Amino acid sequence: MNLDSFIDWILLPLIKIGILFGLLSLVIAYLTLLERKIIAFMQVRLGPMRVGPHGLLQPIADGIKLMLKEDIVPSRADKIVFTLAPVITLIPAFIVFAVIPFGPRSIHIPGFTIPGLNVQVAERTTGFFITDLNIGLLYVLAVSSIGILGIILGGWASNSKYPLLGALRSAAQMVSYEVALGFSIMGVLMMAGTLSLVEIVNAQKNAGAWYVFLQPVGFILFFICGVAETNRAPFDLPEAESELVAGFHTEYSGFRFSLFFLAEYAAMIVVSSMAVTLFWGGWLRPFPNIAALGFLGLVPGFLWFALKVLVFLYFYLWFRASWPRYRYDQLMKIGWQVLMPIAIANVIVTAVLVLWLGGSR
Repeated sequence: MNLDSFIDWILLPLIKIGILFGLLSLVIAYLTLLERKIIAFMQVRLGPMRVGPHGLLQPIADGIKLMLKEDIVPSRADKIVFTLAPVITLIPAFIVFAVIPFGPRSIHIPGFTIPGLNVQVAERTTGFFITDLNIGLLYVLAVSSIGILGIILGGWASNSKYPLLGALRSAAQMVSYEVALGFSIMGVLMMAGTLSLVEIVNAQKNAGAWYVFLQPVGFILFFICGVAETNRAPFDLPEAESELVAGFHTEYSGFRFSLFFLAEYAAMIVVSSMAVTLFWGGWLRPFPNIAALGFLGLVPGFLWFALKVLVFLYFYLWFRASWPRYRYDQLMKIGWQVLMPIAIANVIVTAVLVLWLGGSR
């Protein structure tokens, strides 16, 4: 392997992974604070205020508390599976970010000479993503589906009735909403003609419109199913503290408990990022083909991406503060009798329109 290949295939990806992991961990930590502050605002409270100015150091205090808290393993639990379950949930939630494009391929690295070795490193251009897979969307769907196994295994390994019920609910919920979620994005695939997330964003730029305007039904279905897939209110039946104590993680404490919630918040960011990438133009500024709005291009693409993701994360927090939890029969009915027929109808209509427009050209 020559030096250029080492830089392109090993060094740059490792640097990006380190930066992404650090930023993502920081964002997740402060997303917990943001959630408590927003819910407090909606309920006319102040939220956390004691640790740091306006409670800004609260996530640090929470992290220290969880790491120092006693780690309890039930005596009759399957200790190996009980230990591995939070890790199985967390790792897929993080590695999905390897293919999510936060910005265009516009990072220019000038060439330089390594001192003392007289080795010339050529200039190169890289992007605001770790890698651009030609099956990036398929990768996201496949890897993110693994995370639910950690919830199922954690509930089963606890050897307790409440976690087991939460795990069974989670399994049924995953089956019910993953199918509709898959159908909801097929319209985007038919219009973009690619599974690469980078190329899907570029296709929206070439089309002159974000796909949310061409696929509004698909977007609504995707976001509803995404909220359900992340077990967030009003679809948080696997936790359901009012009837299951705390659901699948009832027997977990300390650091293992925190891993489940790191995975949950990471999954929220994944769903929001995918909604932005597939339907809201990714890193593109609003109306990128209108020259009169060219001044919006002064804002870097990754900031546009972050702003859009933040909007969807706000909706997550808003739902938790204001929407009551569905009953389980309602959850199943919405998934199979409402979302599935609409998703299939949307695929059929989109296919007819794509074929008709393609034939008219």
